[in-house]
Amino acid sequence: MADTLAYIKTPIEFELRIFEDRFKDSVKSKVPLLDTIMNYIVKRKGKQMRPLLVLHCAKLFGEVNEATYRGAALVELLHTATLVHDDVVDESNMRRGFFSINALWKNKVAVLVGDYLLSKGLLLSLKNKDFKALEILSSAVEQMSEGELLQMEKARKLDITEEVYFDIITKKTASLLASCCGIGANSTNQDEGTINDIIAMGNAVGIAFQIKDDLFDYGDNKVGKPTGIDIVEKKMTLPLIYALNAADKTEKRHIIRIIRKDRKSKKQIAQVIDFVKEKGGIEYAQTRMMEYKSKAQVLLNNIKTESSTAYLNALIDYVIERKK
Repeated sequence: MADTLAYIKTPIEFELRIFEDRFKDSVKSKVPLLDTIMNYIVKRKGKQMRPLLVLHCAKLFGEVNEATYRGAALVELLHTATLVHDDVVDESNMRRGFFSINALWKNKVAVLVGDYLLSKGLLLSLKNKDFKALEILSSAVEQMSEGELLQMEKARKLDITEEVYFDIITKKTASLLASCCGIGANSTNQDEGTINDIIAMGNAVGIAFQIKDDLFDYGDNKVGKPTGIDIVEKKMTLPLIYALNAADKTEKRHIIRIIRKDRKSKKQIAQVIDFVKEKGGIEYAQTRMMEYKSKAQVLLNNIKTESSTAYLNALIDYVIERKK
């Protein structure tokens, strides 16, 4: 998988380095505490999935330019802001194997840091009149907030249907990845129809990405995500929703009773995992994930581009084959 990611980065290695420098510059501050925290954030970079999407979608229609770099920075600034705020809301002390901002500097500082990142992203776009990029990303942030609140509302009753599940993940996860694709394409191609097609492609990628995350919960610790964490957090994921729908009333009542518990034993978590596997929840989720992968690739390959789609197709493959 590391080799796949290296292959995907091959044609944009130079552009990625420029983006990283631009991103570092975009978060600089004259306030020593803020600058220390920004340096800490920059060092914690993950797989760079979002900048990769922005840069590759731009390259489909022309050469990466200043608007592309600003778009990638805008996405990363607002995405990082939401993660900092999420860690405060979730009372999480870790993020990507590092201590979270709130764990090191407390909640008040973390909230202000998130606000700072958000304002830097908005100012970057407004100063350069990147209104379309800002419109695309603002729409995604709106959907992310709605998706998070919808999930919280439904989690109280544990009555999430498959239709509601897809509504939640489309808003919570897919909207941001779709905005990366739209912002990248818009930097080199202003055709509205083409941008909408690219956004639809990114949306399908995002849904497949989230279903893959759901499936990690039913693997083992080697996949990089603790087994059963979604069950502990009372999250209704696609494998569980399908299994509950396939169960009789007695089984369903028993499993929901376990999920409602604030504290679950390892035995109870294992019981839920076994239940999901026995009811075919894993296979069903894998099938739906592959449907969205195929949808993304069909959309991508139907778009008229000026360069090869091979690397984006490889990125779509990576989304569903990754180990964490």
